Amino acid sequence: MIYKLLALNIDGTLLQSNGRLHKSTKEAIDYVQQKGIYVTLVTARSFPSAKKVAKALKLDTSIVAHSGAYIASSRDKPIFVRRIAEDVTYEIVRLLEGFSCQIRLVHEKYSLANKSKLNHNMLAKTVFSSGDPIFYSQQFVDSLSDTILDDPVNPPKIEVYFEDETDCKDAAAAIKGMFSEIDILQLNKLRIDIMPAGVSKLNGLLYLGDHLDIARSEMVVIGDGIDDLGMIEAAGLGVAMGNAPVEVKKAADWVTRPNNQHGVTYMVKEHFRKQHPIEFLKKMNLLK
Repeated sequence: MIYKLLALNIDGTLLQSNGRLHKSTKEAIDYVQQKGIYVTLVTARSFPSAKKVAKALKLDTSIVAHSGAYIASSRDKPIFVRRIAEDVTYEIVRLLEGFSCQIRLVHEKYSLANKSKLNHNMLAKTVFSSGDPIFYSQQFVDSLSDTILDDPVNPPKIEVYFEDETDCKDAAAAIKGMFSEIDILQLNKLRIDIMPAGVSKLNGLLYLGDHLDIARSEMVVIGDGIDDLGMIEAAGLGVAMGNAPVEVKKAADWVTRPNNQHGVTYMVKEHFRKQHPIEFLKKMNLLK
């Protein structure tokens, strides 16, 4: 099979545990681009945060950000956007304010969150070291519902971080029962992501594939999270990182090394060295 597109998750896949890109990873992405492969990032991160990583990798391709709700190569010219309506956002926030949680409205231009006194160490690490660039405004307010009542927001995604597992489960069940306009993804026992109905990393990737006239069978996906599972199952070649959960590894066609052992570099060089450059294949009439 000839592959035309490589889709990469960021956190836990491209990045090491210290949040850095290794030099070998940059070299591997450059190597595969030189073969004419379209390389994209598919991530739960905000667009500005994902764009920062893309810049470090010298990618100017379209990025699937906000878990599939926002696809663009530049922030002002998205090729796809799906948002949670202002009134639905407000009602969800009002409901969530009844729980002990951090609520983060993730817009492509800024994030808006409630101030929280949650003490969970993993929560603090996740919220405050999300990799968002300095120019991406992050505002924390005393009352999120009061703030958006005066200045409504229609974000592509809402992230919610809980202190208590039971609260997380109960809040997710309540939201699912009240709103048909959204989908919920439970990333772990203390976090849920709320997206517009029908939005997912997989659907975002498939939209980009249609835009580029690239079939899913011509895609390679590398990921490590539960939210990467659908893409890994659907792609022509689905690759799980060595640090991925068991269910993600089981769904993959190939399991590479962990992110701290240069798993992306190993997989890319091991596989794509066997594939001729796209332009060569076209000249030889082996590819349309």
